[in-house]
Amino acid sequence: MNQFLFGIYPYIAMTVFLLGSMFRYDRDQYTWKASSSQMLSTKGMRIGSNLFHVGIILLFFGHLVGLLTPQSIYHHFMTAETKQMMAMIAGGIFGTLCFIGMVILIHRRLTNPRVRATTKFSDIFVLLLLFVQLILGLLTIPASAQHPDGSSMIALANWAQHIVTFRPGAAEFIIHEALIFKLHIFLGLTMFLVFPFTRLVHVWSAPAKYLFRKGYQVVRKRG
Repeated sequence: MNQFLFGIYPYIAMTVFLLGSMFRYDRDQYTWKASSSQMLSTKGMRIGSNLFHVGIILLFFGHLVGLLTPQSIYHHFMTAETKQMMAMIAGGIFGTLCFIGMVILIHRRLTNPRVRATTKFSDIFVLLLLFVQLILGLLTIPASAQHPDGSSMIALANWAQHIVTFRPGAAEFIIHEALIFKLHIFLGLTMFLVFPFTRLVHVWSAPAKYLFRKGYQVVRKRG
């Protein structure tokens, strides 16, 4: 089971993630959007959305750099213990920002009548999936604190680096790690699996097109 979940499942999830995204863009470009509900109600939208997006973007790139940077590179200027402490502090701060933003957004989507009326099952599902994943991530902080030598962080990084470089034996690195780490990894992979079938596909879109486009977006022409 360990070999399947952490040695094979990652490639299944990433294959569905890439091919599913390509297929959806090719067949259903009209659904390729974030489906913003800001026009329906602005209450809680600005602060909730900003906290959520800032937090989750920083968490994503923090995970990316932390897991995929080889020991041979960062050992020149910091120890594994220092790197783990920095990851715990940064993860705690960014995770808290994201948590507050998500609570606001979930409450808004479930309790605001206008927003709730236009909400799909997939919208609630992906929000709750992200919320559970965030909670699991925050719970890994006290688990990491039990191994201040950085051994767990090194094991998780070795697993990730073996997966992305298609090297065998990746699952063996985390077979003895705490359950909370395994749940966090499994749910993270599952998010990639469901990604093409939810509003998360808008992440692929270049933000510059929205931030720097000229003029207003035409939704409906006047008659």
